[in-house]
Amino acid sequence: MPLYEYMCEDCDKEFEELVFGDPAVLCPHCGSARTDKLMSRCRHKRGGASEPVGTAAAAGSGAGSSCSGCAASSCAGCR
Repeated sequence: MPLYEYMCEDCDKEFEELVFGDPAVLCPHCGSARTDKLMSRCRHKRGGASEPVGTAAAAGSGAGSSCSGCAASSCAGCR
């Protein structure tokens, strides 16, 4: 199902909406039709299916943190 992120121009609130086709999207907070579709952030997983997202193994580094300049021993504390 297509889930899109929007921002209301009247109340400046962000919200998500399931959208099929191209209907007018109303803000659930104030009811305004002045909404803008936002660029969605995307995430991907690297590694095998058994490796949880956010671990060093899933990030493909083998050991230690996968973040450049990070001194942590794993990514568990970065969430």
